[in-house]
Amino acid sequence: MQDKVAAVVVTYNRKDLLIECLDALIKQEKASCDVLVIDNASTDNTADVVKDFMEKSESVKYFNTGENLGGAGGFYYGMKKAMEAGYKWLWLMDDDTIPNKDALYELLEADKVAGGPGKYGYISSVAEWIDGTQCKMNSQKSMRHFFDRIDVLSQGMFLLQQATFVSLFLPAETVKRVGYPIKEYFIWGDDIEYTRRISIRENMPSFIAGRSHVVHKMASNNGSFIATDNMGRLARYNYAFRNDGSTYMREGFKGFCYFTAKCGLNFARCLFLAKDHRFKRAWIVVKGYFCGLVYRPAIEKYKAL
Repeated sequence: MQDKVAAVVVTYNRKDLLIECLDALIKQEKASCDVLVIDNASTDNTADVVKDFMEKSESVKYFNTGENLGGAGGFYYGMKKAMEAGYKWLWLMDDDTIPNKDALYELLEADKVAGGPGKYGYISSVAEWIDGTQCKMNSQKSMRHFFDRIDVLSQGMFLLQQATFVSLFLPAETVKRVGYPIKEYFIWGDDIEYTRRISIRENMPSFIAGRSHVVHKMASNNGSFIATDNMGRLARYNYAFRNDGSTYMREGFKGFCYFTAKCGLNFARCLFLAKDHRFKRAWIVVKGYFCGLVYRPAIEKYKAL
């Protein structure tokens, strides 16, 4: 698999969106990749959908995890499969990510500008919502000192401190150095921890590629805020705050201060801005805060076969 890209796509019961994603991946222009579909034990005939694509293209491969591992477990599983197969680059995305036709080509061009594998941590695409505006859920955070790499600005690139798994491109060399995402996070925050591990804790320069674009077909573009989210999604915030604590507490006193301030702000928003179930929302924040102070799942390092 030398000099090949593995697109790792994690899916769960969204076969219609997965069809769009796979179609966009196998139709990439000026660059190509193998596609590793990681199915978190879907029950909507996802396997049959992927089988149809496998009959059309040898580049599509299917793996069923056997149970729902969540997004975090799915990416952990898929990245291990890609590393075991010996791919040079990994391209991570959810099943509702639809890459532009030249998205991969522009990522590979950005790889050259960044110096190639071993010289940078990761490269993130620009994620848009279906109306062409910025996808709020996937807003990257830039480094304050991005002018340290002013040489890449003319190529539409600048330094990042964190990004998401909606079109994250990274060399296998990065995985060998920092290990895998924390599968125990299950959902929410696994990508933030992983990208901050790379760019902040390991101090590996990482970039946004302004010329590589994808569409993230979320149902809405409202972001995720516990004070205003609907009741059906509240349980997810137990993971969100717990995982945030695990992430930021690894960054020392500065991380502790940030996590505490973030939880305090969300607690206040729940009490003063929520239109319903204010105390239930606020309690989730409080519980998540104290869980996050002590929650430290281990980071699995890469081990060569």
